[in-house]
Amino acid sequence: MQDSTQENTLRKLEEAEQLKLDGKYEVALEILEQLLVEDPQNVSALEEVADNELSLERYERASAAATRAVALDSQSYMGHYILGYLHCQYSRWEPAITELKEANTLQPNNPEILRCLGWALFSVGQRTQGIVTLERSLNLDPENSLTLCDLGAAYLKTHNVPKAKALLQHSLDLDPGNIRAFKCVQDAERMERQRRTSKQRVRQG
Repeated sequence: MQDSTQENTLRKLEEAEQLKLDGKYEVALEILEQLLVEDPQNVSALEEVADNELSLERYERASAAATRAVALDSQSYMGHYILGYLHCQYSRWEPAITELKEANTLQPNNPEILRCLGWALFSVGQRTQGIVTLERSLNLDPENSLTLCDLGAAYLKTHNVPKAKALLQHSLDLDPGNIRAFKCVQDAERMERQRRTSKQRVRQG
């Protein structure tokens, strides 16, 4: 009987996972919430609820599910990651770093965890460590437009304009609708124009 129950739970989790991949978050949540009615301490179901709610940008619900997952299992890397991601959304960098470092310890070399951790480190003033971490993320997932954009924005803030522009343009090539990358490219081009103007003035002076 126990084996049958476990098989049923796994089947429902797999079904919910596929629905999530297909973008059918609400339908996936219906299955997951039913699982939690049957087993309120199912950490995997809580992690999936948090992930689906995150995709729907329902951050309070995502936070509640991730917090429950971590409370039940401190080894829930997905729970720690989602909590860290949510802290980043509100620029709460210190708690974000704490959660993301824990997620990275539990699940090393995950490019998405490293991306978020890198940007949080950079944003809190640990610029070199942030860029190194973002570079690690990009090495693991070279065609990730979000990582390219984050790393490009970081290089732009450190005035490495040529490298920033190349990364940001690649991000736009992969995702033409990335408004942040588009604005950063404009900033990079403005900085290039200002540098050219300054050089001309020096030569003329």
